[in-house]
Amino acid sequence: MSEQLRKLTKDRLVTVLDQLPRIRGRKMIVVGDSGLDEYVFGNVKRISPEAPVPVVEVISENSTDYRLGLSTNVAQNITSLGGECFLVSVVGRDETAQQLKSLLSQRHISPEYLIEDATRPTTRKLRVMSGQHHLLRIDYERQKFLSEDVEQQIVKMVKSLLPQADGVIIQDYAKGVVSESCVQEVIRIAKSKNLKVFVDPHRNTPVHYYRGSDLMTPNYDEAVGLSGLKFDELRKASDSLQEVGDILRKATQSPTLVITRGRDGMSLYEGGSHIQIPTFARQVFDVAGAGDTVIATLSMSWASGLSLEESCLLANAAAGVVVGKIGCVPCEIKELEDFLQRHISVIN
Repeated sequence: MSEQLRKLTKDRLVTVLDQLPRIRGRKMIVVGDSGLDEYVFGNVKRISPEAPVPVVEVISENSTDYRLGLSTNVAQNITSLGGECFLVSVVGRDETAQQLKSLLSQRHISPEYLIEDATRPTTRKLRVMSGQHHLLRIDYERQKFLSEDVEQQIVKMVKSLLPQADGVIIQDYAKGVVSESCVQEVIRIAKSKNLKVFVDPHRNTPVHYYRGSDLMTPNYDEAVGLSGLKFDELRKASDSLQEVGDILRKATQSPTLVITRGRDGMSLYEGGSHIQIPTFARQVFDVAGAGDTVIATLSMSWASGLSLEESCLLANAAAGVVVGKIGCVPCEIKELEDFLQRHISVIN
């Protein structure tokens, strides 16, 4: 890193650290698929004689860990950063829903905006772990769009919450909550209140579903998939990422776009400019949930008056915190503050 770039990076980090308290108290509506993450931890010492698979010896009766997943992880990132989240989603009428509601309450997220749909189970993902390694994942879910009645309940709930909110996040995991009609109606009513709409897209959802949103935050693979371009073609073109960005901004009808790129940081498109935001992660144990942390931090920051570039720096730092942990866990505001201070201190 050149001396000029080093000083510029340090100055920017000092600025976002000084402005960090501004994100406290932001109130965000999160609309999307919700689910419960279940982790079973054990040790692997042998291969099964019945089949060539590892035998996991569960450590103890208390070795199962339940965590908030999907859009509920976005919600807990918002509250852990000092904000308030109105989580609008759909759950089944089952025991998993009750566990999910209990965890939400523990994280100071009200479950009262969750809509029950007896025709579908609450999404649950069971992961079998040995140390830091994922051995197996079992999904309990039903991927289908909501009925018209349930979808209208979602829209009605969002509309009732808009007067209290600073922004709206649409979190798409392709489980069925995010349909084109639902997204477009949420965007329409949010715009009527002059609220920004942020979208974390899914690679299998047609990009035009998100048209009219203010900012979309796909990762690199999602961005390429949504653009309709081919990976082989992109590797041959020096300006390929710019082309991807142009296609997505045109499709969403938005001048802004953020593409997250893991160890390569973020690419920010704003108006006619393309800015590269550096990454700050030093140890990466698990990238699961990092995108949730990014959109929570970025949306709260931009809604609180920080520039989009400053918001991206803050979001990248928050992602650097959570990838150093195992599983979907939130970034606490004190962790983010300490993380920024450490990085500022090591830049000469």
